[in-house]
Amino acid sequence: GGTGMTGTWDRDTAGAFVEALFAKHHGEIYAYLVRMLRDPELAADLTQDAFVKAYRAYDTLQKDENARAWLYQIAHRVALDDFRRRKIVRFIPFTGETKGSSPSAERLAMDVRLSGPLERAMAKIPERQRAALLLAEVHDLTGLELSAALGISHVAARALLTRARES
Repeated sequence: GGTGMTGTWDRDTAGAFVEALFAKHHGEIYAYLVRMLRDPELAADLTQDAFVKAYRAYDTLQKDENARAWLYQIAHRVALDDFRRRKIVRFIPFTGETKGSSPSAERLAMDVRLSGPLERAMAKIPERQRAALLLAEVHDLTGLELSAALGISHVAARALLTRARES
């Protein structure tokens, strides 16, 4: 029961907390979304989107939980929502070139590029496997962080990774 905010949720606290998270993690969250979506401008929009959602969902974060894994979970959902919205799997290799974007976006896009063979492998596997592989291999999430980020059990996350690595 009860309407709206719980007593623990405080707008200022949430704002400050998410701002601190943004300062610390927005680069890696952006990098993750670029690698998932292979579209730097879309990734930039969805990074903003993920942090807005994090602010709104602040009360769902258990204080002892890993905030980084929680952020990846939100970013992952944002990416999957976007895939679902477009309902198209694009096997276009991401070249790092974007029209009309600032040099910093270009440079960031170059920084987050994966090697050619890895990029091609990533394009061929299902999104959830791609996510698992990126989070574990490129973003160094631990097994527990990975399962939290993907919203699945530790065992399921390990199985997903194994399948992705075999692909």
